[in-house]
Amino acid sequence: MPDIHHPGRRSVLAAGAAGAASLGASWLLTGCTGAASAPVLPVAARQGTPDRGGTLRIARPPASDAETLDPASALSAYEYLGALYNRLVRIGRDGALAPDLAESWEPDDQARTWTFRLRKGVTFHDGRAFTAADAAYTLRHILDKKTASPQAAVLAPLVDTDRLRTRDDHTLVVPLKTPNAEFPSLLTHYNCYVVPDGSARSIGRTGIGTGPFKLESFAPAGPGRVTAYTDHWQGRPVLDAITFYSVADMSARSNALLAGQVDLLSQTNLDFATARVIAASDRATIARVENAQWYVLPMLTTEKPFTDVRVRQAMKLAYDPEHVVKVALQGAGTAGWDNPVPPSDPAHISAHPEHDPEKARHLLKKAGHEGLAVDLYTSSYDPVFTPMALAYQDSARRAGIRVRVRTAAADSYYTQIWMKKPLMATYWYTGRPVDQLFTQVFRGGSSYNETAWSDKDFDALLDRARRETDDTRRRELYGEAQTFVVDKGGAITPMFADRLVGISRKVRGYAEHGFEFDYLRIGLKGA
Repeated sequence: MPDIHHPGRRSVLAAGAAGAASLGASWLLTGCTGAASAPVLPVAARQGTPDRGGTLRIARPPASDAETLDPASALSAYEYLGALYNRLVRIGRDGALAPDLAESWEPDDQARTWTFRLRKGVTFHDGRAFTAADAAYTLRHILDKKTASPQAAVLAPLVDTDRLRTRDDHTLVVPLKTPNAEFPSLLTHYNCYVVPDGSARSIGRTGIGTGPFKLESFAPAGPGRVTAYTDHWQGRPVLDAITFYSVADMSARSNALLAGQVDLLSQTNLDFATARVIAASDRATIARVENAQWYVLPMLTTEKPFTDVRVRQAMKLAYDPEHVVKVALQGAGTAGWDNPVPPSDPAHISAHPEHDPEKARHLLKKAGHEGLAVDLYTSSYDPVFTPMALAYQDSARRAGIRVRVRTAAADSYYTQIWMKKPLMATYWYTGRPVDQLFTQVFRGGSSYNETAWSDKDFDALLDRARRETDDTRRRELYGEAQTFVVDKGGAITPMFADRLVGISRKVRGYAEHGFEFDYLRIGLKGA
């Protein structure tokens, strides 16, 4: 299943009354009929300068007993990574690439060899100097089959490890097997945090990195604590420490926030009823992360009727994305129009086919599927899945499509339903570079290709985009790739949703982008 879903870690409030009893509500009480009278949620976290010092207390979902601090692992303790480590390259607040441990990077004229110039004066938490050898080792560690890193599937076809080398202590040379003008963007993934040379056997326990915090304690699936690293190359972080607690379900995490026992709910997308309770409290509020989650209804293109591109096109034309956003998100998001590239991405194109139920009917009739009836699987794994499925069901009815919404168990959803049933609900986090998005989720043969769609012309288009060194032309090619996915692919993308994050009213400097918030500048008022 996708690395971003963190199976077994992200427990959410069930649709039933039992899961919401302690907060006195469920999402069923906040449908579109009552949305107008409901309290308006905050649009951003509280602003202002935090006081120096204090301890931020984070409640996180439960994890596997095999959880590790190795950032390359599929079982990495995600919440710790941005505190303990740095990447070579990161995503900036404007969505563009920004320097991290690499000050600059440049390709040769064919974008086949990339040279990274690394920062001087950076030290690991054990006092050892960061050098190009550590950067080279990190890449090899990710690509090592024994590591089983999710990012290996993206980097292995590209990086020529036999010729990977360090020119000097602060210059890394990365030869590629094929040209790729987007290569540095692929190093922004959270599996790509830099670890010390030779640390594969110990990094999962020690967490030694170059980040703003150093490890004090860590228990897999349990509590842990990091403290400020005073010699951090960007300066000392605002906080003295961060304490992590593992809390079993969303209701318990939310109640801990309301009681003032924790300050931030990590990896928890609140349902609207819970978010309104938190926003109305004296101790806590909501930080809204715009378009942070990309919601999808994948059609398995190897299963009938979705083997026929006309049926896939009809399923997309049949429904109104604006209706789904209004009902399922109550306006807290943006219509997707079946384009997986979020509107905030510089490569995003806004052109798309309009909602057209009559054309959908015509396509289904030509395909021999007039009066189509399909099962759409959902679960309480995420609070938006079922509202999205019901909204799609309601909208697609105008095209004569009968959608039967089937509710599956949350704990087995990503082992028994995802990529096994012909039509189901899922989501991904946004923030991944456009080349990684297409390669990971849509390229033929990818292990994360949840629609099993394979098109040689699409794959060739991605290859041309990778080879193109002219930025304008490369963006045009990625625009063509978006049109290709909309027209022929198996992914219905109704919307991008704002993530609703519960935080204490004391928290200042919460700014989430990419896959994480700013650990260096976040702090507390009155700490």
